[in-house]
Amino acid sequence: MPKSEIHPKWYPDAKVICNGEVVMTTGSTQPELHVDVWSGNHPFFTGTQKILDTEGRVDRFMKKYGMGSADSATSKESKDSDK
Repeated sequence: MPKSEIHPKWYPDAKVICNGEVVMTTGSTQPELHVDVWSGNHPFFTGTQKILDTEGRVDRFMKKYGMGSADSATSKESKDSDK
């Protein structure tokens, strides 16, 4: 027989709160869960994901391996698609 009083209290309808509003309910050992990111505002799920080229890393890579700049590579692709 399992020991009693060793498990935390279970809250089957715990509120998940993001930016001051309740976004969903779930089961948890805490009555409220405060989160910064959830599927409703995460860029992967919302489709607003952007690839940032900070500090010109793509250009630096292209120049290093003799491929020209990233702009010339994209212009070559667009010229090929025009044919």
